Amino acid sequence: MACEDEKNLVEILEENHPIDISKYTNYVHSPQCGAIATFFGNTRDTFDGKTVIELRYEAYVPMAIRCLKSICSSARSLWNLNTIAVAHRLGPVPVGETSVFVAISSVHRVDALDACKFVIDELKASVPIWKKEVYSNGEVWKENMEFLERRPEIGKIRSCCKPKVKVEGDEVVKTGCCGPKVKVEDDNGNA
Repeated sequence: MACEDEKNLVEILEENHPIDISKYTNYVHSPQCGAIATFFGNTRDTFDGKTVIELRYEAYVPMAIRCLKSICSSARSLWNLNTIAVAHRLGPVPVGETSVFVAISSVHRVDALDACKFVIDELKASVPIWKKEVYSNGEVWKENMEFLERRPEIGKIRSCCKPKVKVEGDEVVKTGCCGPKVKVEDDNGNA
C-alpha cells in the first residue's frame, strides 16, 4: 500500500485555493505512459433555467481523503494504471472555475479513460463532499445523481435518468436524460 500511495496524489483544497491543473497533470506525466486522461468539473452558469452565481462545497475532510484513497485503490485493482491525481476544492467556486479535477496516466488510453470515469463517478456517489448551488434568486443544497441512484430510498430518480450509452448485442443504444438530475426546491417548496 505504501508504494501505491506514492503514485496517488489526493488533495482537498481549502477555501480560495484554485486547482492548479498543471501541478496534477505534471504529477501523473511519465515517460512510460502513452495516455493521460483528465476530468475537469467546472461551475456552469445555469441549472434548470436558473442563473447560477457560484457553487459552495463543504466536506468532512479526513473521511473524504480516506474515501478518495480507497477509490484510487479500487481503480488500480481494475485497470493497469501508473499515477492518479485527484483534487477537490472547498468553499465558493465561481462560474467558470474548476471544483474537481482527476488525472490518470497509463500505458494505454483505454485504462486511463475508463479509470478516470470510474474515479469521478465514485467520488460523486460516495465521498462526503456536499454542494450548494447559489442562484441569483436563492440557494439549495444538491445531491448528485450518482448518490441518489445508489440510495433509491432517499429520493425518486426520474425514469429517464439512466446510463447515457448501453450496449445491446453488437448495437450501441444511446439514451438521454430529458430533465434535471435532481429536483430542487427552495425553502418555500417551489421548484
